[in-house]
Amino acid sequence: MRDYLANEVRNICLLGHSGSGKTALVESILFYNKLTDRLGKTLDGNSAMDFDSEEIRRGLSIYSAIAPVEWKDCKINFIDTPGYLDYQGEMEAGLAVADNALIIVSARDGVQSGTERAVRAASARFLPTIFFVNKMDEENASFDKTYDQLRERFGKTVIPFEMPIVENGAVIGSVNILKNQAWYYKDLTKPAEVPAGIAATVKSYYDQIAEAVAMGDDELMEKFFSGEPFSDEELKRGLMIGVRAGEIKPVFCGSAAKGTGIERLLDLITEYFPSYAEIKLVPAYNEKGEEVRLETNEKEAMTAFVFKTIIDPFVGRISFLKVMTGVLSSDTQIINVQKDKNEKISNVFVAFGKNQIAVGKLFTGDIGVVVKLQNTDTNDTLATRAKMVYYKPIDFPKPMLGLAIWPKSKNDEDKLSTGINRILEEDPSAKLVKNAETKEQVLYGLGDQHIDVLLSKLKNKYKVEVTTTEPKVQYRETILGKAEVQGKHKKQSGGAGQYGDVWVRFEPAEGDEMIFAEEVFGGAVPRQYFPAVEAGLRECMEKGVLAGYKVVGVKATLYDGSYHPVDSKEIAFKSAARLAYRAGMPKAKPIILEPIGKCEVIIPDEFTGTIIGDFNKRRGIILGMDMVEGGDQKVTVEVPMAEMQKYATELRSMTQGRGSFYLEFSRYEHAPQPVADKVIAEAAKNKQEEDED
Repeated sequence: MRDYLANEVRNICLLGHSGSGKTALVESILFYNKLTDRLGKTLDGNSAMDFDSEEIRRGLSIYSAIAPVEWKDCKINFIDTPGYLDYQGEMEAGLAVADNALIIVSARDGVQSGTERAVRAASARFLPTIFFVNKMDEENASFDKTYDQLRERFGKTVIPFEMPIVENGAVIGSVNILKNQAWYYKDLTKPAEVPAGIAATVKSYYDQIAEAVAMGDDELMEKFFSGEPFSDEELKRGLMIGVRAGEIKPVFCGSAAKGTGIERLLDLITEYFPSYAEIKLVPAYNEKGEEVRLETNEKEAMTAFVFKTIIDPFVGRISFLKVMTGVLSSDTQIINVQKDKNEKISNVFVAFGKNQIAVGKLFTGDIGVVVKLQNTDTNDTLATRAKMVYYKPIDFPKPMLGLAIWPKSKNDEDKLSTGINRILEEDPSAKLVKNAETKEQVLYGLGDQHIDVLLSKLKNKYKVEVTTTEPKVQYRETILGKAEVQGKHKKQSGGAGQYGDVWVRFEPAEGDEMIFAEEVFGGAVPRQYFPAVEAGLRECMEKGVLAGYKVVGVKATLYDGSYHPVDSKEIAFKSAARLAYRAGMPKAKPIILEPIGKCEVIIPDEFTGTIIGDFNKRRGIILGMDMVEGGDQKVTVEVPMAEMQKYATELRSMTQGRGSFYLEFSRYEHAPQPVADKVIAEAAKNKQEEDED
């Protein structure tokens, strides 16, 4: 593979609903270009793109993969991304380095939630976009129906450049609308005339293209309205302007399984999709956080952005990067800008599925791989001292579904820590929270399938098996009343005795920590024992009297007591404080507090009623509704955290995968009595089971 300059590279992110045929299309392109010797399939385990054991077992893409293809003096980097919502982090990584989007739509299933998500993601990044209507060879496939759905959902910018020729229910060829030529699969060596039966439709589609072309150029608009036809050069110029501006989103069709439509799709990509060089200036940030703009060419100082990391047991750390400016070669003196540490590059590769192909260097805009970097993670920027800048990090989706994980044996504790840390390095859309209060390690993912993949990787790659439980909800306890009690500790066992006597007043207070005060008069309790009393009370406040949860919002005042000149010791007063706590807290009207979260749910407007009704069942309080970009609704609600344990999965079910949400802790509130009774009963049951063990 020769070196390619910035103006010769096209970075294409494949997007679409899971199962629409993204990976199959790349496999077909690779086979068409003789880069593979067979048409790979994920389930058969011979796919060039879905090569991970989890992908083969599940029969779908889980990770993004890169495939470079040389076509007519250009290099096209195809970035194949998963369509399933649980693996959205991989899609975000692919989008971060893409300059264009190729959205795959099934001709059988039409526009789906994954299609809408793909269009929204591409539009948010202003990526020029092509639709490829796939699976035209399958039963019940309909180009017309799919195109009408695309046009209805995404507007008049969606315009067909190709349409199928159907005979007796089977697709036997296609029409290139731009050239008004037909191609029959039985003989692809020469074009034919457009069949009379669809000539009128082809003409109407051409008129749509001509109108869209005219809208992007005043000179062409004048020509269009005067009824003059465009020359081939004018048409191409207008299309390039329209595609780059997002005013034209071409629609092509074909079959990845049959290899039809591949050549014209590749032509369209190289002719009309822009290269990275056309951006001209890319925003970056200096050490002060100020925006600077760098030129997207080979003369600029070298900078590269790391968008993906793999930890390989044999190779070590594999860093996928895009050269944002300049030229990256093995002799370049590299610095990790965020960490201000030098990195050594021994070689530069391009990725081809699971393989790496060594190359001499990578030019601006190209995507490649370096290995064994010591200090570099996903979202880091590599640069030279000439321009120490960094790029905006990828905003990975926040994981909201959690499971507490426990090693099956104590011998696995260290292996669990090592394995999880490496998995998190590879997947920024997952996180681990170590909860000191509940003694749990909670693994968070985007959905149940995402977590299942993480645990499978932990088992198969790092040989660690775990058990899982639902994370404990962190309730709190407090008091509503006041109690004054005595705690007296007296112990005599032949030798030196122990004596401590305190009177403590418990009452409600503000704040999350216990407030300790003293009102002792006349030296009833010597001052040197005050810290011991406070320490004893604080220890007790970690476990409430109702269900063993941490106690908050309590003021404990030491106001009287007595001591013995010989037997009184700090430990005795600490024990006396504990006795006072056990006697006083049950008398001070203890109650359970439940954690309340603030939740923002973004959904298509059609699901608003369903979501509001569901939150009413979860004891939620609707704070407001706002229209957001794209016409979706944002519902803001306060809801008990205990009611949201599996919401990531449930929201997906309610909205057909179209909803997203973010939940964060807000405050504690009094739990309703039925909830409190359930919490107390559950705590008693758990204690009994622990005692029996």
